[in-house]
Amino acid sequence: AIIWLDQRVAHHLPPMGVFWETLFTLVRQKQTIDYFRSQAEANWIAENQPEIWEKTHKFLLLSGYLTYRLTGKFVDSTGCQVGYLPFDYKRLKWASPRSWKWKAVRVNPQMLPDLIPPTKSLGVITKEASNETGIPEGLPLIAAAADKACEVLGAGCLSPDVATLSFGTTATINANNRRYVEAIRFLPPYPSALPGQYCMEVQIARGYWMINWFKQEFAHRERIVAEQKGVAPEVILDEMISSIPPGSMGLILQPYWTPGIREPGPEAKGAIIGFGDVHTRAHLYRAIIEGIAYGLREGKERFEKRAKVEIRALRACGGGAQSDQAVQIAADIFGLPVERPHTHETSGLGAAIDAAVGIGLYPDFETAVNRMTRIQHVFHPRDRAHRIYDQLYQSVYKKLYGRLQPLYQAIRQITGYP
Repeated sequence: AIIWLDQRVAHHLPPMGVFWETLFTLVRQKQTIDYFRSQAEANWIAENQPEIWEKTHKFLLLSGYLTYRLTGKFVDSTGCQVGYLPFDYKRLKWASPRSWKWKAVRVNPQMLPDLIPPTKSLGVITKEASNETGIPEGLPLIAAAADKACEVLGAGCLSPDVATLSFGTTATINANNRRYVEAIRFLPPYPSALPGQYCMEVQIARGYWMINWFKQEFAHRERIVAEQKGVAPEVILDEMISSIPPGSMGLILQPYWTPGIREPGPEAKGAIIGFGDVHTRAHLYRAIIEGIAYGLREGKERFEKRAKVEIRALRACGGGAQSDQAVQIAADIFGLPVERPHTHETSGLGAAIDAAVGIGLYPDFETAVNRMTRIQHVFHPRDRAHRIYDQLYQSVYKKLYGRLQPLYQAIRQITGYP
């Protein structure tokens, strides 16, 4: 099994043919397509473990594999197809035979599972699976969707004017839409947990992973104190930054600890500017939280521009949403109320909503969301803090990437990293 955090890439890519190579070069998408091909797990296996690839009967994502183990059937949800496979994100089915994706990835249609939309039955629990798991034999297995898509549904976001801020390892802003809208051109929206809909997404690949990075590298004392008090280190860190003013006294962080594909590009790197002799670890910690929120605000503005919908409210979920400081900072930076659901684990709740609608427990998603979700707390933007953040965002943060991009490219050329 190869999980999504795995950094292995294929180097000997399958030939695309002169037509596709020329076309992607002309439209300036060759780098994006090559990234897709190099990241495809199937290509890595075919290159590095050819003896295994030659014997491969089916190629499944984790959701498809677990479905097979539970039902004995090679089926998967359309909502789970977020990997590097020949999937048509607009039509929500496997790509047509003429698609370039079949040349980009070393799989054929017979190797892939049948696809079922969310809320439909994938099959029933087999006797063998029941014996191994304790799940009752014959229980229907209902299709849901990928983690972020379920997170959006579990947060109760059914329309594109209410977005979800996911404060997870990868920080994202997401919104459901009935229309196919690419928040970043040529990067498709993922399948939604709502059948036939799309989940727009802009991500910061190493979002709240940066909190763990900070804890590991700079918060040894806070970790010891947290252990003595029997609380999470984040509780101590939140106390540490409570007295730091909005804007971290001019310390601005660009959260590209991992490069992107297009915006930001593969040359992107993290940056921190504005250091002075007043700055402490607390300022740096707050700057990380602020930098992630700035990046997600950029995503919101992309949504609004591309989807032509004004986002009126935000809901925060994921592990990082347990922090009052993080959610309040997001409200201040966005200038919008941020609602926190009664559970930060809204991904599991979203899957449960799909199941509840699928088995007819509720007649529709509106009813299910009203019955199964609730808002626990609303964080309202503070006027003075928002004014400071808005000026820093408009005058500094939004200009950072364009100014630093040539330097990032030079660093990449000189060092070969990333």
